[in-house]
This record gives sequence, C-alpha cells and structure tokens, in this order.
Amino acid sequence: MQLTSTAFADGERIPAQYAFCKPSAVGHVALSQNHNPPLAWSGVPDAARSLVLVCHDPDVPSRADDVNIDGRTVPADLARVDFYHWVLVDIPTQRSAIAAAEMSREVTPRGKPAAGLPDGMRHGLNDYTAWFAGDQDMAGQYFGYDGPCPPWNDSLVHHYVFTLYAVDLARCPVEGAFTGAEVRAAIAGHVIAQATLTGLYTLNPALR
Repeated sequence: MQLTSTAFADGERIPAQYAFCKPSAVGHVALSQNHNPPLAWSGVPDAARSLVLVCHDPDVPSRADDVNIDGRTVPADLARVDFYHWVLVDIPTQRSAIAAAEMSREVTPRGKPAAGLPDGMRHGLNDYTAWFAGDQDMAGQYFGYDGPCPPWNDSLVHHYVFTLYAVDLARCPVEGAFTGAEVRAAIAGHVIAQATLTGLYTLNPALR
C-alpha cells in the first residue's frame, strides 16, 4: 500500500498553507490557512473492509517550561510525546483520495464539529482539544484536521506522520468524541496493511 501527496514528498517540508500557524515578523507566528493536505493512496488489499487515517507529531515537548518564551529554547534532548492532528475512521475502501482543503479550510476557534462527513466517515478529536482547554477564546472540541504549530523556539524540526491503515473492520469500534490513542488501540490486531507519509515543519527561524 502507498500513501502520497502532491503537496509534499515523504521527508520534505509541509507548505505553510497546510499548517495551523505560519511564521510572522510580528509576534513570531500568525494563523495560517489550515487546509488539510491532499492525500492519495493505492494498493489497498481486497480483504480490507475500511480504512483509518491518523496524523500525529511524535516530537512535541513533554514539558512546556520553555515553550514559546523569548530568550529561551526548547532543548533537543527533552523527552517528546505524541500529538494527534487528524483522526479519521470508517473511510470506504472504494475511496482513493482526499482533496486539499476538503476537510479543513481554516482555523476554527473552539474547533470544527464532528458531523457532516460523507460516506459514513467519522472524525475523532485532535489534541488541540487539550492544548486550548484553558483558553477562554479557543477552548472546545477540535474534531478533524488541524495542522502543524510547533513551538517557534523548538530546537527540533517536527515530523508529521500520516498513517493510513487498511483494517478488517467495517466500522471502527469507537464512539463519540474518540481520540487517536483510542483508535490505535481499537484497531490493534485488525490491521491488514498500512502506509505512511511524513512531512516536516518548523516555525523556528534558525531552522527554516
């Protein structure tokens, strides 16, 4: 199975239009277009009954002590954790692509709703839900795709791993406001094939 994008090649930089934030001369960063990137896939096994798409960043700082603070840098040797940017389940096996901006066209304060997807597909929560939990202007449930916004003072370039799973489940056994971790647990033992595509993104001017 193969997963590709016309927006970026595997291991290359993700263009800013597919990010939550972009570099800015004022205030370090500004909101970007936040379009979901175009994705296409091939080679889905005949035995697959549905597809699952997950995008996560494994390079997120495990502590926020230095994050986005002038005069400080997030050290490269700090322990890192996963941050989920997109969780989509019950993708029909006859579908072979997602168009650019098909599922996200802008930053939506308080998050995009879960409903409204075609063909029975369902969006899970991304981790901006927890990130903005204490922000009175942004707090809410963030379903679907919200793109990269790594710390502008991080010493690491972040990796955004898009993984497409072909599973033997007609419907992923998760309900309501489910998370990426819950989906991964639910499909364990049911994955027939998988493909990955990794894009890079940084807001640190020293690394761009």
